[in-house]
Amino acid sequence: MNIPTGAAQYLERFAEQQVSCSQYALQKMGVDRANSFIKIDEYTILCAPFQLGFKRGIFLASLSKQEMTFFQRYLNGLVGVSMTFVQPNRKEPLKLFIRGSLAAIGPMKGKDNVGLLVVDYKNSPDDYVQILGSHLEYVELLKLKWEDYGKTMIKMTPDTAQLMGYNMYATITEPNKGGSRIQVFSLSSQKIEHLESMNSPERPAGTAVAYQLYFRKYRIALGGTIESAQRLPTGIVRTISSLAFSPELVEILDDYHFAERAKRLNNAQQ
Repeated sequence: MNIPTGAAQYLERFAEQQVSCSQYALQKMGVDRANSFIKIDEYTILCAPFQLGFKRGIFLASLSKQEMTFFQRYLNGLVGVSMTFVQPNRKEPLKLFIRGSLAAIGPMKGKDNVGLLVVDYKNSPDDYVQILGSHLEYVELLKLKWEDYGKTMIKMTPDTAQLMGYNMYATITEPNKGGSRIQVFSLSSQKIEHLESMNSPERPAGTAVAYQLYFRKYRIALGGTIESAQRLPTGIVRTISSLAFSPELVEILDDYHFAERAKRLNNAQQ
């Protein structure tokens, strides 16, 4: 039996998967955000990747309503996508050109002057497949570590914060409400336990919230769901929330566990 290798293995494993182009994903893939363009007839549109797949890409562009209406005439017509990637194993930036057809164009929900352009690729260069595939493979590994690092809560002492690169600053926000600062008491890849001031509410279980955690390496934004909240005798509110998968947080915890093991080994040898 022939086992696919290189670009072929990624096409087989991740054929229908998409990469949502967060700042983290773009950075990891080495996308040069200042050098992404869509060529439509004689027009060149500066764009930003929004979602990338092996067969289709969705891009954002600053376009007026009139411009979006104008480009409707090119639906199903041939277009070209130019993207530049900065790869650590290459001395020069990798410039790729992908031919395709314009499958859809329209305003982004809630942003009338931001257009979404959907391009169905005619071909996917091997370098492009390798970049997307290796990123999806890395995220797959991080999801396994997310499960593993979710089993143990790490108490956030000053020494732990220093080793983890945590800047001792975090906030919590509810939809349509302002944010407030929290004190992280303990943390895992899947849960957070934190303390808030006496003026803070006891949020009901199931409440959707958003967290911002500030580390030296990343400023992490991630979603959470309140599991429990109680007011302590001091009046301070203690809350435990489950956390959505965050590749940045898993990466930081992975670095922390490596550094912590190295520190223990060093102390044992002294």
